[in-house]
Amino acid sequence: MKLPHSVTVKSEEETAKLASEFADGISAGDVIVLNGQLGAGKTFFVKQTLLKLGIDTVNSPSFAIINEYKGKIKYYHADFYRLKNIGELYDIGWQDYLNDEAVLFIEWGNLIPAALPNKRLEIEIFLNEDFSREFIFKLY
Repeated sequence: MKLPHSVTVKSEEETAKLASEFADGISAGDVIVLNGQLGAGKTFFVKQTLLKLGIDTVNSPSFAIINEYKGKIKYYHADFYRLKNIGELYDIGWQDYLNDEAVLFIEWGNLIPAALPNKRLEIEIFLNEDFSREFIFKLY
């Protein structure tokens, strides 16, 4: 997929297909930030991406802050929604997660931008009035 890239999906099936295609292009060391309003589909997209990579036990990390999954490589799934400040991330060893040879998914990264690495892929998800979703992929 060439970046920046934008695509509109009209169903969960189309979102799952997009996530499956996206999964083919990720590798260890990637940081993927997903932003969008509540219900936009951030967690669903991560679940479908990891499902393509052989992981079918994905849960939202809203309360745990970070979930870890092991497949061919390690995957971390973080959620900044309930965090009050960057200090809470440093308390759990955030720098270690950033330096690990894993794929790191971060939901709600826009809430604590100072915690994001300079090199990352951001996916902005917009929920449209007709319930379709627009995914915008940008590389930083």
